[in-house]
Amino acid sequence: MIYAATLMEQEQQNRRPKRRTHSGPPDVAWDAATDRSIAPRRAALRMLGQVVAHKRMLSHLRPDHGLDPAEAARAARLAQTVLRHMGPLDQIIAHFVERMPPPAVRMILRLGAAELLIAGEDAHGVVNAAVGLAKSGGQKMARSSGLVNAVLRRIAEEGPALWAEHSPQRLPGWIAGPVHKAVGEDRLRAIEAAHESGAPLDLTPRDGEADIPGAERLPTGSLRMGDAGQVSALPGFAEGAWWVQDAAAALPVKLLGDVRGQRVLDMCAAPGGKTLQLAAAGAEVVALDASDTRLDRLRENLARTGLSARIVVGDALEHQDRYDAILLDAPCTATGTLRRHPDLPFVKSGRETEALTRLQMRLLDHALSLLNPGGRLVFCTCSLLAVEGEFQVKAALKRHAGLSVVSVDPVSLGGDADWASAEGGLRLWPDMWAERGGIDGFYMACLTHE
Repeated sequence: MIYAATLMEQEQQNRRPKRRTHSGPPDVAWDAATDRSIAPRRAALRMLGQVVAHKRMLSHLRPDHGLDPAEAARAARLAQTVLRHMGPLDQIIAHFVERMPPPAVRMILRLGAAELLIAGEDAHGVVNAAVGLAKSGGQKMARSSGLVNAVLRRIAEEGPALWAEHSPQRLPGWIAGPVHKAVGEDRLRAIEAAHESGAPLDLTPRDGEADIPGAERLPTGSLRMGDAGQVSALPGFAEGAWWVQDAAAALPVKLLGDVRGQRVLDMCAAPGGKTLQLAAAGAEVVALDASDTRLDRLRENLARTGLSARIVVGDALEHQDRYDAILLDAPCTATGTLRRHPDLPFVKSGRETEALTRLQMRLLDHALSLLNPGGRLVFCTCSLLAVEGEFQVKAALKRHAGLSVVSVDPVSLGGDADWASAEGGLRLWPDMWAERGGIDGFYMACLTHE
């Protein structure tokens, strides 16, 4: 299970240390200039509070006003780093305090420890900023500035040796249990290590032959950037030469085969990467989604890339029309995207799984009713849970006479042979392609009926 320190803040009050910290007045200066320099860190703390206390995904938060793009990007990176390593960071902090401080102070310590131990930032600057954050947080927080200074100075000196021995943050039980049952202890630990490592930036080129300086072309055709920086500043962005899409998410469209001239429904389209793929492949695409707001990114990318699709805002279960092919990227727990969304374990829970699996079943049944005879339907989810993948397809085969799986060879798509699942689909785990930087967890299968 994930460390209790990361999910149940109140329990931390009773944790005891292995060593006591020294006390004393802070020896770090702080003034108005320092206050401005810590703006991204303050923004990161606000984001962390929204995730941990209010269960809001980082992607749903508005950027802090007053931050320039570089500062906003830094704030997001800091927040993601803390969330990705929060359990191990708490273990390090526990070495240097008599008891865990209140949540707000604890988060400043987590942020400072992450900068020192993971980002490798200059110790003086990190400690100086952390003290500034405490002093600017009101009278009660200001009284903790000495503690913040003392603890982070000790972490700067002694923390690296402790960090070298840490284990990756454990996945929550509602994810770890089913994964362990499906693939065993070794793969579960490898998935946790992939989560800790984070994810590179993957791009899908509008023209399959397009390249970007510094990008690696993956065997599946995606382009991978190791240290991309600001996305909108990359070559080809303004020209619409590519869009951001994980290599795993780019595979389901390929299972449909040649879609040129076909009428294709992207059934739960937002944010729209697969719609763009279908349009680039020459399909007549209908992009359907219940959220008009979430479709805004698709509208922007269609305009940027010069591609076209018909956008429909509505309930997929009420949609009525006929199609040659359908892509159903069904709503799911998104557990396969943990390495790029470290906030997910703090926001979601296993309580959502049952309702999501029922919705997936209804969407799959309805999608089949819209498919022309002999047409193809790809069902996929970015989930690690078999109940949102393999089990859905097996159950659909039992419910629908004449339905079959179009078996796919992953090697023909540029993947590895062990991506193949028993029923003919593909099952990807985040620890796959570790030497290349990993890949999102995904399940996908292509179905057809007489």
